Amino acid sequence: PPCATPARASDRSRRFAMAALAPVANVTAARGSAFAGARLSKRAVPATRARLSTVTRAGPGETLIQVEKPLGVALKASKKGISGGVEVASAKGNAAKAGLKAGDYIVYCSSFFGDELWPADQLGFVRSAIQACPNQVDFIVVRDPKIADTIDVKRLPKRPSPPRFGKKLSAAQKERASHICVDCGYVYTLPTPFTEQGRDYVCPQCNAPRSRFAKYDVETGKAIGGSKAPLITTVSTVIGLAGIGYFLTQLL
Repeated sequence: PPCATPARASDRSRRFAMAALAPVANVTAARGSAFAGARLSKRAVPATRARLSTVTRAGPGETLIQVEKPLGVALKASKKGISGGVEVASAKGNAAKAGLKAGDYIVYCSSFFGDELWPADQLGFVRSAIQACPNQVDFIVVRDPKIADTIDVKRLPKRPSPPRFGKKLSAAQKERASHICVDCGYVYTLPTPFTEQGRDYVCPQCNAPRSRFAKYDVETGKAIGGSKAPLITTVSTVIGLAGIGYFLTQLL
């Protein structure tokens, strides 16, 4: 017909808006796939969670100890606390250098992915977690028997891992430091060369993809050649989605 009815015009407007939204949604999905991979798919956790985590600090009576691999620590089941848990049987090598001691009651340790601290409530689980953790392992221990007696590790909530941005590197870490995440400042110091990491590797601190790492200058503590360009495309996507959302609300 020469003149469309108001209902048909409104329907065409809605379809036009959805068609405009589709390319943006596809771009967003493609970006999300950059964070995919075996390491993330196992957990199905939003990639932005690590960025929103609060800073972890040891509480009263707690001691935060960070140990490089190989750890050199032996663990055993503990009868301390309200519900038992895990304690250090012996500490050698890096564990001893970092300050772990036999008898330390472990209340938290690094998760499988190193981005959280999990309650140390089961010996087998703790051993698996610290073995799988790709980075240095964080332990929160309690040494005061009176404080340990008040802790029920089976009821403790998870905590975000301590931030590694701005942390002073040890001599061994400086020798291995080769790349830095330009989004959060995490310095890659693992024994495995960065170039041997797969395409699905993500920053253990902020979950940024492998492409967001730049070569690192140990002397200056900065990325070689300056940091990469900011994620302008992501910002543009957010602005575009907001504009289309506003357009849809006006139609409806």
